[in-house]
Amino acid sequence: MNELSPQKLTAKDFASDQEVRWCPGCGDYAILKSVQKTLADIEADPANTVFVSGIGCSSRFPYYMATYGFHTIHGRAPAFATGIKLANPKLDVWMVTGDGDGLSIGGNHLLHVLRRNVDLQILLFNNEIYGLTKGQYSPTSRPGTRSPSSPSGSIERNLNPCAFALAAGARFVARTVDTDQKHMPEILKRAHGHRGASFVEIYQNCIVFNDGVFANFTDKKSAPERQLRAEHGHRLTFGASNEKGLRLDREKVAIEVVTIGENGITEDDILMHDETDPVLAHLLATLDGPDMPVVVGVIFNNPAETYDAGVTQQVEKARAAKPNADMKELLFAGSTWTVD
Repeated sequence: MNELSPQKLTAKDFASDQEVRWCPGCGDYAILKSVQKTLADIEADPANTVFVSGIGCSSRFPYYMATYGFHTIHGRAPAFATGIKLANPKLDVWMVTGDGDGLSIGGNHLLHVLRRNVDLQILLFNNEIYGLTKGQYSPTSRPGTRSPSSPSGSIERNLNPCAFALAAGARFVARTVDTDQKHMPEILKRAHGHRGASFVEIYQNCIVFNDGVFANFTDKKSAPERQLRAEHGHRLTFGASNEKGLRLDREKVAIEVVTIGENGITEDDILMHDETDPVLAHLLATLDGPDMPVVVGVIFNNPAETYDAGVTQQVEKARAAKPNADMKELLFAGSTWTVD
């Protein structure tokens, strides 16, 4: 590197001077480190990067990034992020939200930013609980969850964030785990490289109010048997020796777990992951049950024109048609009234 070359930034260059204040052991620390590493790896420009958040533990995020940032209001981060991207399409916009902020009061806003396909990265921290307001059950909390707002156990069916994103029309949907510092940056880079709304669900442990809720598929001992890493063009296998796999039951149009080598099952019987297939994406996102693995990785990736690109084209076309348009003339066009 010569003297005229810009100095390559490191993860530390994306860390602000603010004291990071989450509970000791919170999964948010790991996510923060992973995001900072990712930005350094992709050689992001801090002056061109914006983090937008709503309300909740995850929404402290902008304070800890040495970039531009907006800590906005409950559930409305998608609206702010959309406005920022439309005002300056050259900005690299990241949106941080939680399962409560994004899927409860903010569900309507999240739905539309995905449907419109605004070009930004959406990171949803899912700890299946309201952490900031002291442990009430959230939209993703599982049935039976005991909390201050459900002392006898939640009787609601939990919402699946990735299934929600797919149903809203998201063109990029992925999952990762807070403590997996090798996998998460890979997923974040894929999300950043996608043009359009990239939705990434991050399983994040709340050590105070919901500790260990994901342990059955995130702990080192249990992960091989309960976690499946989907990769485009690869067989959907898992297990300590990749001896298990997913096969499509065509009669039931459902996925079943089979073991290679048993009952005549061969590797050719195992589904190949095609991240452009919306039907397969839905099946993988909604796998549930003690015998089913939790799928992480890029579940769906099928780009389409972005909302901000479409709006920019409309603006440019309008400017070309009327290069000397006058705003005052527009405001006073048509019928006007004078009020005494």
